[in-house]
Amino acid sequence: MHDALTETLISRETREKLVLVGVALDGTDVDEVEASLDELSQLVDTAGAAEAARVVQRRVRPDPATFVGKGKAEELREVSLAVDSDTVVFDDELTPAQQFNLERLLGRTAIDRTAVILDIFAQNAHSQEGKAQVELALLRYRLPRLRGKGKHLSQQAGGMSAGAARIGTRGPGETQLEVDRRRLVRRIHKLEAELRDIDRHRATQRKSRRRSRLQQVAIVGYTNAGKSTLLNRLTDAGVLVEDRLFATLDATTRRLQLPGGEPVLLTDTVGFVRKLPHQLVEAFKSTLQVASDADLLVHVVDSAAAEPEAQIDAVRDVLAEIGAAGVPELLAFNKCDVAPSEASRLAARHTGSVVLSATTGEGVDDLLRAVGDRLRAMTSVVALDVPYDRGDIIAAVHREGEVIEECPRDDVMHLRARLDEVGLARFREFVAR
Repeated sequence: MHDALTETLISRETREKLVLVGVALDGTDVDEVEASLDELSQLVDTAGAAEAARVVQRRVRPDPATFVGKGKAEELREVSLAVDSDTVVFDDELTPAQQFNLERLLGRTAIDRTAVILDIFAQNAHSQEGKAQVELALLRYRLPRLRGKGKHLSQQAGGMSAGAARIGTRGPGETQLEVDRRRLVRRIHKLEAELRDIDRHRATQRKSRRRSRLQQVAIVGYTNAGKSTLLNRLTDAGVLVEDRLFATLDATTRRLQLPGGEPVLLTDTVGFVRKLPHQLVEAFKSTLQVASDADLLVHVVDSAAAEPEAQIDAVRDVLAEIGAAGVPELLAFNKCDVAPSEASRLAARHTGSVVLSATTGEGVDDLLRAVGDRLRAMTSVVALDVPYDRGDIIAAVHREGEVIEECPRDDVMHLRARLDEVGLARFREFVAR
């Protein structure tokens, strides 16, 4: 145990040190900036680095050349020297020109939140699709930033163990991949073609699922809110669960039986975050489409988070960006075992929501009942009279809907069943007159 503790302390001491920079622009509260920097600190920790210092500035508007102004850039250089940091991370996205100017003034690497998030995704992508999506996002981000870095872009493969590669420089692909602008664009086109092929395969899968008449439920939420833990609790999916941001990137779908007996398809999705890079949203659109195709979204919220309401808004912003804003949503306030009073307070503010702990299982039955009630509310209860010689129709009704009542009569089997619009159209000729 002593050796493990020593290794942990050594690891912390040898991690890359970063200076974090937040800017409170006109109309932005300093507390909001501090909260966003707290999250940025978590992000760099997940990426394998450590916060060495933090600088907050008030400005009416960003400086076009350096975002923070030449005087503040000089101050940042002094702070970096004092804490022995080779990298300065800005909480807001920098333009390529601002990044170039800052690196010249600071004499060290300047990156932004987007680069940190892309780095984390590069470390955590494991599937063929995930790796292609992340590399595409990285290359789209780096393409306009080739200026000032010569004609070649060195792309180091490596995860959290790649000690020589700094945050913002790691990425999936071949080691020491040297690309000039033309080759980089060609690589982008190749990745886009690969992802189009994968998307066509996904479209075929979606058609197959729609034909199966199973309703689809997608678990969405802020990163580290407990989505994968909930999926494992409900379906024994065996998805990786870690207490860090963006631990899992690949969507996982499992079949789930609701308390009423009706089966549904339950899908876990990649977590969202404030200021999620547009490049990632674009690259992951085919993966995220599971949310826009769903019949219901279970929006998992971390009740123990510092700003759960802000996280709800951030998730809804991304959902709107991918075309899922109109999908019915069920708020599930997770981690009631950690923050019971806060979970109850949030549930009281959001009518129809549920409180649960994906870790202990408390409230999970309430969630399943709520999911069943919401899905049933989207269907209609109809009476059907099916002749006894049409046993195939009786069996089909049981497969496609929820049979509430089954009563034999003189010449027909009388059924009361809950069906969606497609099922109702299929059995319209048997609707009781």
